[in-house]
Amino acid sequence: MIAETVCSAVSAAGLGIAIVTAYRKRYLAAVRIAAYSLVPIGLVMTGVVEWLADTAFSPTAWAGFGVLGLAWVLFMTTRAVERRRGGGTRKERRVAAREAGRSDAVAPAAAAPSLGQGTRPATRPAPASRGDDDFSDIEAILKKHGI
Repeated sequence: MIAETVCSAVSAAGLGIAIVTAYRKRYLAAVRIAAYSLVPIGLVMTGVVEWLADTAFSPTAWAGFGVLGLAWVLFMTTRAVERRRGGGTRKERRVAAREAGRSDAVAPAAAAPSLGQGTRPATRPAPASRGDDDFSDIEAILKKHGI
């Protein structure tokens, strides 16, 4: 009963604001305000407000919300575990299954290097001592450029 009265008052106030807005020649805003202000009275007339009031004070309804919350937590937990195992999303699993089904994905000889062994420098520069750390990089660059 109180909720219906409050919704009616809110709708009446909103329609009053819409009239004042229309008087100021802002018709688009006035129509929008009127539309928003008619929503509470429409909810009262359809019975949604009464249903919400009955639901808010019903222990069975709150237990139902708790069960829905538990189901959501369980669902999200299984999704997280599935992703950690490397299952990925459904799309990723489908792509992986398609690629595994291909027999011509990689030729057996493709893993062998196509070029021979390249030449490697015979010696590597010795690591500098702790005191020479500041200038060892600079010295290497200068030697590289022949300075």
